[in-house]
Amino acid sequence: MLTRIDHIGIACFDLDKTVEFYRATYGFEVFHEEVNEEQGVREAMLKINETSDGGASYLQLLEPTREDSAVGKWLTKNGEGVHHIAFGTADVDGDAADIRGKGVRVLYDEPRIGSMGSRITFLHPKDCHGVLTELVTSAAQPTHE
Repeated sequence: MLTRIDHIGIACFDLDKTVEFYRATYGFEVFHEEVNEEQGVREAMLKINETSDGGASYLQLLEPTREDSAVGKWLTKNGEGVHHIAFGTADVDGDAADIRGKGVRVLYDEPRIGSMGSRITFLHPKDCHGVLTELVTSAAQPTHE
């Protein structure tokens, strides 16, 4: 069962400059920052609020570390902006299987490791009315870094 909006992913050309915009404009601070080599991105998670299920909602700012990454290709085609929406779930495996059974293409056969040690998979945007959709099961204890 999907329980919350986990995050909204925003692709950007310059992570530091984009973080500064969100800090100066809205007062959001970086909760966590990391480089995901597999996905070819440097990212910052800006915590927006806590949620009733013990999770949180974030803005995820994504800067490609290489042009051939999915985010790099997307930026080249679309420019900066909203890249995807992610829904939180306690069971990414079960929810992905259920959604696949409804005819929606799930992009990974097995969930992968995402931000802050989470487990993730994506749903094909053509099956989700043009929206790249991520399913996320948070790691047991997200840490502030």
